[in-house]
Parts: sequence; structure tokens; C-alpha cells
Amino acid sequence: MTGFPCIWYFQLEERGRTLSARTKTRRDHTKLSPAANLFAHFAAGSFAFACVFPFLFVVIISFTDETTLAKNGYSVFPEKWSLEAYKYVFQSGDQLLRSYGVTIFVTVVGTILSLAMITLFAYAISRRSFKYRNVFSFFAFFTMLFNGGMVPTYIVATQLLGLKNTVWALILPMVVNAFYIMIMRTFFVTTIPEAIIESGKIDGASEFKIFTRLVLPLSLPGIATIGLFSTLGYWNDWFNALLYIDEPNLVPLQSMLMRIENSMQFILQNSNNPSINAGILQNLPQDTTRMAMVVLATGPIVLAYPFFQRYFIQGLTIGAVKE
Repeated sequence: MTGFPCIWYFQLEERGRTLSARTKTRRDHTKLSPAANLFAHFAAGSFAFACVFPFLFVVIISFTDETTLAKNGYSVFPEKWSLEAYKYVFQSGDQLLRSYGVTIFVTVVGTILSLAMITLFAYAISRRSFKYRNVFSFFAFFTMLFNGGMVPTYIVATQLLGLKNTVWALILPMVVNAFYIMIMRTFFVTTIPEAIIESGKIDGASEFKIFTRLVLPLSLPGIATIGLFSTLGYWNDWFNALLYIDEPNLVPLQSMLMRIENSMQFILQNSNNPSINAGILQNLPQDTTRMAMVVLATGPIVLAYPFFQRYFIQGLTIGAVKE
């Protein structure tokens, strides 16, 4: 009888070795070879460079001399560099800085208000205990299909709310977005476990404390996504300024650049007019000025994107309930 435990022990040891060998073999199959790893890194790097190169090319063109550009065409290594495009844009002087300030203020304040409204609304309709969640979900979804139109919106904003020539005319029309509400609602339903909310209730926390202390820290990926969309929307908005803003001190960056483009087009279209100086047309940087405006309008928001990326990573590493 003493031999059976020894045989049983050696059989278990042999099974363990076989299982370890199989696991090692599977790991070896899933592990990339040095050549394949190098090819994967090269492919990912090439794709990343292909995504970044167009913007870098725009920057290069904006610093190219207009005469050289007209003579040789677009080139990565131009024969002559020039700052005339940026000098033409900066002729507006303090207006450009004021427009930058207006755009930054509208983007920051608008994004904060938008995140507050969207997350609160989405969290409310994501809770099964909320009696009227279907009614409010219908209200949000209905606005995605139908809206009052431009004229009623303009009348409400200017005559009813009195937003004409105020900075709030650039913020309030874009605070709530029904599509973003549906995205956050789906995120709350699929990502936030009910056990977390129940644990907060057991500890005596209020609904607002549960939302701020438990739900929001676990929702950083969704919040960062909606925040990025809202930031891009506010930064690139020019249409609301065209409708509601007449004061030069409240003109945002995109609207000011659009006015520069329109004035340049007006000069080019009326080149046969004797009242327009021929020297202005000769020294007018056309293509390079457009590229310079793209750089001025896109540069700050491109630099802000890595901050949102950091929140993406931080949100993904936060743990939740483990069952």
C-alpha cells in the first residue's frame, strides 16, 4: 500500500510537467518573433507618421515663400522660407489675441458646463429606480430627430433670452447635446455595476455623493471622450458667432480667421478695380496665409489632446467590483 502514494505523486508531478510544457508552448505560439515584432513596430510607426504628416506639411507650407510656392509648387523642403503669411494674419494686432482669449474662455467654460449637464442628465436616465427615466430619454432622443429650426432658435436666443452680442450666445446653444447624452447613458448602464451604487446606499450616501464619489471616478473614459468632443465643437464653432456676434471684442478665433479669408477673397475677386493698389495684390500671400490660419486654428487644440489621452489611460486603470 505504501507504493500507491508514491505512484500517485509521480503521476501528479508528470501531469504538472506536461501542463507546464503545454502552457509554455502556447505562450511561444502567441509571442512574436523579433522579425515580426520589428515589422509590427514599423507598420505602426508608418501609420502614425501618415496621420501626422499632413499637419506637418501644412506647417511647412505656411512658412514657405509665396513666390517660391507659385513657382515650384508644394514641397517638403522649400527653396525659400518666409513669415509673410503670419505677418499678414497678425496685421489685425490685438484683435487676434482678443479672439484667442474669447475662444479659450468659451471652450473651457462651455466644456465644463456641457460635461456637468450631460453627465447629470445621462446618470439620471440610466438609473432604473428613476420613475420618469423613459420620459426624459424620449425628450433627449426626440431632439435628435426634430428641431425647431434656425429662425425660431434665433428668435429665442436674441429676443427671449437676450443673448445677442454676449459671450453666452457662444456657449449656451451648444451646452446640451442629445447624442452625447445617449453615449453617456449607455456608458453608465454597461460600465457602472449596480453593486457600487448599492454599496453607497448601504453606507448612507446620498444620490449626489454616490454620483460624485463613486460613479464619476469610474467614468473617466466616457467623460474624457465627451469632453474631447465638446472641446472640439466649441473650439471650431464659427456659426454662432456669425448669427449672434457683432461686437469686435467678442469675435472668436474661427470667425475672425473666416473674416480674414473673406477679405482676402474680396481683394482677389476685385483685382481689376483701379481703387485697389496693385502692390497689395502682388504681395498678398494667398495659399500660405490659408495654411497659416489652419496652423493658428488647429495648433492649440492639437497640443491639448495629450491631456485628454492621459485621462483615458487613468480611467482605464481604475478598478471596480470584482466578482
